[in-house]
Amino acid sequence: MQYDYDVLIIGGGLAGNCLALALKDTGLNIAVIEANSREQRYSSPAGDRALALASGTVHMLEALGIWQGVKKVATPIERIHVSDQGHFGKTRLSAAKEGVRALGYVIVARELEDHVASMVELTDVKQICPATVIGLMSGIEQACVSLKMKGESLNLSARIVVGADGGNSSVRHLLNIAQQKKDYGQAAIVTTVKSEISHQFTAYERFTKSGPLAMLPADKDHFAVVWTRTQEDAENLLTVNEAEFIHQLQECFGFRLGKLTLTAPRRAFPLSLVRAEKMLSGRAVIIGNAVHQLHPVAGQGFNLGLRDVVQLAELLILQQRKRQDLGDPDLLASYAKSRQKDHDRVAGFTDNLVRIFSNDWLSVALARNAGLVLLDNIPSAKGYLARYAMGLAGRMSRIGSKGYQ
Repeated sequence: MQYDYDVLIIGGGLAGNCLALALKDTGLNIAVIEANSREQRYSSPAGDRALALASGTVHMLEALGIWQGVKKVATPIERIHVSDQGHFGKTRLSAAKEGVRALGYVIVARELEDHVASMVELTDVKQICPATVIGLMSGIEQACVSLKMKGESLNLSARIVVGADGGNSSVRHLLNIAQQKKDYGQAAIVTTVKSEISHQFTAYERFTKSGPLAMLPADKDHFAVVWTRTQEDAENLLTVNEAEFIHQLQECFGFRLGKLTLTAPRRAFPLSLVRAEKMLSGRAVIIGNAVHQLHPVAGQGFNLGLRDVVQLAELLILQQRKRQDLGDPDLLASYAKSRQKDHDRVAGFTDNLVRIFSNDWLSVALARNAGLVLLDNIPSAKGYLARYAMGLAGRMSRIGSKGYQ
């Protein structure tokens, strides 16, 4: 059977473009379909968000040839300080004690997205943009996609279609894949502040009764702020003047770094745990935010999505080398089963953190603070938590290793 493409990737954001780069030298005929122009994506407010890249994620970005071009604009996390507001419990993680350069890195999403997009432009990957997907049929022998581009219709066929088009995935909708959603009744306020005292490459995770406050180092004296509040509090904090906002933030975080100064606009995003009920339909696979959207409490969203990308790329590369069907149902089912375990593990971890640390019940507060103190004094337990934070507790990618060059 003749196909227009071997792999059609719908979504030209980080997940879709990283997959294209992983497959670029395989001899596969690949196209990326994106609804927005590059200028629209670059100017989107979503580009302002800070991404916390686990050490394991950085290894994968290095293997894809991406990290080398952005590491100069990324800030290392050398220490992580975890505390509970108003209580005694705390624990500290150190890259030096784990024998690594950094526990992770912080980078502005726009910097990474633009660099990855530039790399894709230098490959033979076909870019179909801007184009809107209006129809999708995923059958036994092929997947067919209908597009609207510059007012005209276009129909394309492929051996496999990958939906990497984000939380509002058109691929997921067209495949009638349902979602399970847990609304936390919270919103994340995202902004940037400057500290009077240098952060010394330390990230802070401070738990409060209304939700966690993450302060991620950016440059030598700036922090990317991800502050979880109730939806009502978040709405109020977006409307108060800068002085009142900083006053409330300082009251929550403390003065260990001196006075904080607001240096960027404030934005808020509602928080929920969203899981697609399945990842597959025929020859179509959904990955990244199209499958899962997590609470930002542990900064795991992009890290989990990149593991979706890399593991799928590994399987497709092996199939191509064996000259076997990229859309083989057993292959795709094994991929979905493997990824489901990782999704369950990470979603369960973040959800438990939210439940345990977002309330002020005395019994729960005593238990969690005793746990933090205990954790801080057991090297083996602290080491495991550090490996989890670095994204090294699970399966590592083989892309970039011998045999995957």
